[in-house]
Amino acid sequence: MKLRALSPIAAMLLVASCSDFTEQSPASDAGTDAPILELEWRPILDELDGALLSVWGSSSKDVWSVGGPLGNEGFESLVVHYDGTKWRRLRPGKFESYWWVHGTGPSDVWMVGEKGRITHWDGTAFREDTSGTTATLFGAYAFGTNDVWAVGGTPDGGAENDVVLHFDGKEWKKEVLPSPAKVALFKVWGTTPGELYVVGENAVIFHRTGGVWKREGEGVGQARLTTVFGCSPNEIYAVGGRDLLFSDGTGTWKKEPIEPKLILNDLNGVSCNKGAVFVAGAGSVKLRKTAGTWTSDFGKPPLKDLHGAWVDETGVLWAAGGQFAASARPNVRRGGVLARYAKDLIPTTLE
Repeated sequence: MKLRALSPIAAMLLVASCSDFTEQSPASDAGTDAPILELEWRPILDELDGALLSVWGSSSKDVWSVGGPLGNEGFESLVVHYDGTKWRRLRPGKFESYWWVHGTGPSDVWMVGEKGRITHWDGTAFREDTSGTTATLFGAYAFGTNDVWAVGGTPDGGAENDVVLHFDGKEWKKEVLPSPAKVALFKVWGTTPGELYVVGENAVIFHRTGGVWKREGEGVGQARLTTVFGCSPNEIYAVGGRDLLFSDGTGTWKKEPIEPKLILNDLNGVSCNKGAVFVAGAGSVKLRKTAGTWTSDFGKPPLKDLHGAWVDETGVLWAAGGQFAASARPNVRRGGVLARYAKDLIPTTLE
């Protein structure tokens, strides 16, 4: 039988079809022989039953994202993990949502959240610690297995606020601030065990240096600061509401020079690595700073509220979010989403 030659138009259509199939093929999704694609945002996990509020990893091959139902009865705490090959949902039990995850390696991961919940992963199993508080713990930062910090409180004038906890390897103890601000504290970050920053409501910034806590940046910001993160001891960012603040580590804070039109919704998370700064916010706000210039990816997928931001050691940006701002309703999924800004593809299924 003779084969008929394809017309030029038919040949072009065939090439285009094969090209489209290659990008979406199982081999590409597995990440082993993934083609080099355009640098863009791609949802990795989507429409989960809980919102994802934080993403962090010891490397791009050990990534954790946590969250939960935030009061939506019928669902449990949400923990997902990527080992460089596949995604897996881990089940620590209970229903309290986790607000943050941080650690020092694959066998030392801390998760904190509602009702003072503190959970530790040792590489094999979960352990629940006694925190000594019933306030929500919104942030955590680990320097080592015997040096971990957690912060929290009860937003909008609750009874238990100014919560700062420290773990010495044996137990969690409350750290007393010299001048309590009577606000919920949301995140903690540090360069060394002796250099810590904590941010919270009313644009509060605490700096611990040499074992002494002091207030900084008073009057610079107006919003509740939800996240603080630094690229180095002299490049530190704090975000919340429409505030994007910067410190050079000398105790002085100022508003980051950025076009106001780029901040279209509230900012929630900030991270940096490999010369890139990334800010995530409500309504799909995604801001990138490279070579001193801010760029907005607003309106690009995922088109959801984003809360957690992380930049891995390869320079890839990660964003975690979902419908975390909606009022609690029984049996309603929070539509959790995890996305990354990269050229390569990784798995998008959850075991």
